[in-house]
Order: sequence, then C-alpha cells, then structure tokens
Amino acid sequence: MEVLAGDGSDRRFYRCRRADATSLLLVLPGSADARGLAEAAAAAAIGRHLGRSGVPVPQIYGFDPASGALLLEDLGDLLLHRRLQERPAGGEIAACYRRAIEALLILQIKARAGFPVDACWDTRHYDRSLMLERESGYFYQALGRDWLGWGELPAELAAEFELLAELAAEQPADFVLHRDYQCRNLMLQGDRVRIIDYQGARLGPLAYDLAALLNDPYAALAPDLRAALFDFYLARATELLPDLDRENFRRGWYFLALQRNLQIMGAFAFLTRQRGKKFFRSYLRPAATQLVSLLNEMPEGHRFPRLRKLAATLPEKINLVQKGHDHE
Repeated sequence: MEVLAGDGSDRRFYRCRRADATSLLLVLPGSADARGLAEAAAAAAIGRHLGRSGVPVPQIYGFDPASGALLLEDLGDLLLHRRLQERPAGGEIAACYRRAIEALLILQIKARAGFPVDACWDTRHYDRSLMLERESGYFYQALGRDWLGWGELPAELAAEFELLAELAAEQPADFVLHRDYQCRNLMLQGDRVRIIDYQGARLGPLAYDLAALLNDPYAALAPDLRAALFDFYLARATELLPDLDRENFRRGWYFLALQRNLQIMGAFAFLTRQRGKKFFRSYLRPAATQLVSLLNEMPEGHRFPRLRKLAATLPEKINLVQKGHDHE
C-alpha cells in the first residue's frame, strides 16, 4: 500500500497494488465521527449515481458504512493541473478543457434525474444562506480577520455581500453542482477527462461550476481561451436545454463567479493558516488579482463599490503578509 497525498481534504488515500500489477484506490475518512462517515456515505451514494448516469467518475468497487472505507478505480496520477504545468500546446489545452466541459454538462444535466439529494452530507442545495456563510463570510473571516487582521465586518460591505447573494440566487438551482470543478479535481486518462472529489455535490445553478473551471487560479487560463470556452459551454448547454435563457445565464455567471472567487480565497487562506498546507499560499495572490479583474471588467462590478475598494488592496497586502511569513 502506498500513501497518497490529498489536497484540502483530511481524508486518507492509499494506492493498493495487487500481485497482477493492477491497483485500486482506498479512501478512508479523516475521522470516524458522524461527519466523516456522512461524507464517506455521500461519496459512495453520489458516486454510484453519477456513474450510472454516464458521468466519468471512478468506478466504485465497494463501500463499508461502518468504517467509511471506499474502494475505487485507480485513475493514476495525471491531474489536468500537472499537465498544464508541462506547458502543452495551446490546442491541446483547449481540447482538454472542451472535454472537461462535455463531462461537466453530463454531470449537471443528465445526472440530475434521480440525484440522491438525501445522501448530500454538507447541505442539499447551493443557496443564499450558503453563499453568505460559506463564501463571502468565509472570505472575510479566513482571509480578512484570521490572515490579514481585519476587524468586524463593516455594515456597507455586509450589505454588498447580501446584494451579491441575492443576485446570484436568482439563477435556477435545480442542476447537479460539483462545487469544486477545477483542474486539480480533473484527471486525464488517455483522451478522457475523469472527475474526482465529487462527494460535496448538491443541487445548484449551472454557471457556478463553469465559473470555477474558467476562473481557476491553479490554471490561469488566458482571457481569449476563457471566452472561447465560455461560448463552447453555452452552445452545448443550449443544445441540451433549448429553453436556456442565454443572456440571463451570462448575467448570473458573473455574480456566481464573484461568489466562487470569494470562496476560494477563503479556502486558500484557511488551508494555509489553519491546516498548515503551504501549497495553497502561492495561489492566494493570483486569486486576489482575479477578483480585482472580475470587479472591474463588467458594469455590474460597480454595484459593489466597497468590495471593489477592498479588493484593489488585496494583492499587495497578501504579498506583504507572505513576505513576512517567509522571514519568520
């Protein structure tokens, strides 16, 4: 058995090599408490449903509810993120992302029939309260207060977080949502893209996972590629959903992209400071720069003047804090 490193998860991963040179992946909960077992049960139930629906997730070979042990198909080690770091040709990158979008649409649309909502362990729906607590609130607490030493949340900024959540919540939210659909949760196996880390799936809006994929600080996709992939997604989604309101989708995508950006900055700060996972630290400043760009690139960004002012200072503040930590 070979111990494998996880990302932000506290779950434990083992590659189990067999005598015939094949291998399986064993996943154990980070803890055997009710929360850890609930997450493991969600991974089993949701993974089986996604597999039956044609979503390219790892095959599940067995699950033990008492221990939370999950035995999966071993997909190897080639994350999309790792492939991007090898600097492949632009055409290959675009092709990989088009396959990732095709896989995402299967998950979002084809897998929503019979999706096991009762198996969701960390809320059943992506909604306004989750946005305020786990995204904008998480951003302010984990990055602002715990990392940068901010005080209490100002009333004006709280009002803007409320407005952002209200606007984002206007999108239809009865599709399957992965909620962390980015290049470190996508694996390459030949010419296929395989999806991992889906145990937090729930029902939510279409545009959120697309925002996570295209505005991924790990990948730092070029603006022209992001625009082309957005159009590709929208064309394919319209084929599957002829009644999709394209303009409403574009508008909602923007607000959901802001929500996602706030969430991931909170997560990077938390994982670095509270969990001691220094890998995430180097992506905080790119995520902050991306937030500035999002707030400045569309007219809707002017609806959040306090957030825009705050965001403009973040790249340099994060840089100064990181330099201080480097000298400790």
